[in-house]
Amino acid sequence: MPRLCKPAMSVPEHVITVEETLEFAAKAHAGKPQLPLALRLIRNTGVLKRHIVQPIEKTLVHPGFGERNRVYELESKKRCPAVIEQALANADLTVRDIDAIIYVSCTGFLMPSPTAWLINNMGFNFATRQLPIAQLGCAAGGAAINRAHDFCIAHPGSNVLIVSCELCSLCYQPSADDVGSLLSDGLFGDAVAAAVVRGVGGVGIELERNASYLIPNTEDWIYYAVEDTGFHFRLDRRVPGTMQPLAPVLRELAKDHSWDASKLDFYIIHAGGPRILDDLAKFLDVDREMFRHSAATLTEYGNIASAVVLDAARRLFEEDAPRPGAMGMIAGFGPGITAEMALGTWADDTPPRPLD
Repeated sequence: MPRLCKPAMSVPEHVITVEETLEFAAKAHAGKPQLPLALRLIRNTGVLKRHIVQPIEKTLVHPGFGERNRVYELESKKRCPAVIEQALANADLTVRDIDAIIYVSCTGFLMPSPTAWLINNMGFNFATRQLPIAQLGCAAGGAAINRAHDFCIAHPGSNVLIVSCELCSLCYQPSADDVGSLLSDGLFGDAVAAAVVRGVGGVGIELERNASYLIPNTEDWIYYAVEDTGFHFRLDRRVPGTMQPLAPVLRELAKDHSWDASKLDFYIIHAGGPRILDDLAKFLDVDREMFRHSAATLTEYGNIASAVVLDAARRLFEEDAPRPGAMGMIAGFGPGITAEMALGTWADDTPPRPLD
């Protein structure tokens, strides 16, 4: 069965704390009627700091959509290779072992996809399949794991590289003063993550089942308004309440696999905000501590979109390894409203160390 190996993760060098965020927001949007509410919501996100690709002073200035996309291209090409190399090392593979690359991002646009540049510049086989995913937002991390699972099942013995490059700070809109935009200015961070799904062997989460679900008629709850100045993030106030309709879907997925969603050994959940984790813990009847990896990602990096599930998974690997056979769930949520869900067990083929 395909296995998700330990992800690699990198964040930019520029750091902005929640205190600095509140200070900059108060200055940049002074006098806006929605500002007091937005500041209160930012304080309640649980995000203590975020990492961004440019100094905050430069981020606050909008140079135009074209220039921002140019920065996205420059920064993604600069930052992705090292993370990919680490992910390959974690999986004990090389570029020549990869059969497909899934590249996910909702914060910049390039055509041809960055997959083409990676193949040309990192030594991947020219027959490597390319699957860029640009419009699933935060759900794309879960979707990438699921599509990698599907590919490995369809092509036994194959290995799939997942790359997530989310430079959310390049979507900042100085003129936007609605609550959703102001909240996002204090919530989203930048990151690059990568992971390999091995078709055979390795240490990690053996992927057993996956599913997708779309909450009907919620297309306008999370979306981009594409304007001359670029992507304008729109967030409906109903989004934080989406765990109530999605929890039964997660329960049903586990039930169909003869598992109990309330009694799993680990959970890798997209942490769009603290209420997502609070509500999911409530509706699944799970101790909130079980979501500690996702919560740590939110606290230390903010919402890093599709990279959240990969970073939360990395934290699981770096904690004391689960026992072989430990059962877990991966779930990402994003525009649509879309849920991408997976079930898997911990597997370790590492030979035991000889006794002294």
